[in-house]
Amino acid sequence: MVTKKPTKKKPVSKPTTFWESLPKPFFVLAPMANVTDSVFRAMFAKYGKPDVTWTEFVSADGLISPGRKNLLHDLVYSEKERPVVAQLFTGHPVAMKKAAAVVAKLGFDGLDINMGCPDRAVEKQGGGAASMKDPLNALQVLEAARAGAPKIPVSVKTRIGYNKLDLGWIELLLAQRLPVLTVHLRTRKEMSDVPAHWEIMPQIVALRNKISPETLIIGNGDVVSIEDAQKKVLESGCDGAMIGRGIFGKPWFFENLKNQRLNLKYKRTFATDEKTPEFRLKVLLGHTKLFSKTFISNKTGKHIKNFAVMKKHFKAYVSGWDNAKELRAQLMETNNVTEVETIVKTYLKLRQG
Repeated sequence: MVTKKPTKKKPVSKPTTFWESLPKPFFVLAPMANVTDSVFRAMFAKYGKPDVTWTEFVSADGLISPGRKNLLHDLVYSEKERPVVAQLFTGHPVAMKKAAAVVAKLGFDGLDINMGCPDRAVEKQGGGAASMKDPLNALQVLEAARAGAPKIPVSVKTRIGYNKLDLGWIELLLAQRLPVLTVHLRTRKEMSDVPAHWEIMPQIVALRNKISPETLIIGNGDVVSIEDAQKKVLESGCDGAMIGRGIFGKPWFFENLKNQRLNLKYKRTFATDEKTPEFRLKVLLGHTKLFSKTFISNKTGKHIKNFAVMKKHFKAYVSGWDNAKELRAQLMETNNVTEVETIVKTYLKLRQG
């Protein structure tokens, strides 16, 4: 009788970064200046946390300047937001290396480099979309980030080109063996004025499979719901979706992600949970109170962030029901949380009859 030697089981490789542990498809919060601040992110942590949270994008040059204290509030986060990624922009490798070290010291799970923002002020510093015009410098910025934060994954968010589609730019980034590449599916020239080119994503995925199979690809642009995100991911072949404008006025956008993924797996119908005006206004008021508490000093009245920042949220929260327009107009005239609370409570009393 021949006794077979027991076969050795291959050791299971452990994920080296949090990215490798994410369920698929995964859904993440886009970095948006004066939108996804620590207060708005706190609302998501309460009502429906994304799979990965991004901070607002922050200037690396500013973060190492004498005025860096004015920017550090953009990098405040809570443990409930993890995994949380800080996003920086710059065209200066030296500044990126130093700023990346700051991000690592602050305890972030990852660092992302903004190589796609079309804002003129960002481009003037050589960051954002301007990176596409100087690929060599962009790679130096990437290497500087890796050197400054060697223990956390460094990823990139970009667009499909500057003035026109440029898959060569995408190939160049993929050749850097990034853990994650997020692609906003518009050119810089297109801004957000045309529909996102999700039809191009399969080409990007094919390039990824050929050049850097381990790189996760996140698609960004025109995602309006989790159902829509899942559909776009499935049809295009990417690994996840980043949601930007679709989250305005909806800090519950990512609620029940686990159940939504089960719906997808078993091909079940997605249940749409429409929020009542009363619920929306409750969240709006909570958001406003937290903003005031966090960004406006009661002692000095000094504003870290201008109260006007809240008004873009008011527009989004107050929509979709009869007479919302009149309430929205009143809220747009407010200057502080007290005025907002008075208007909201008065409106709710009248609504209740």
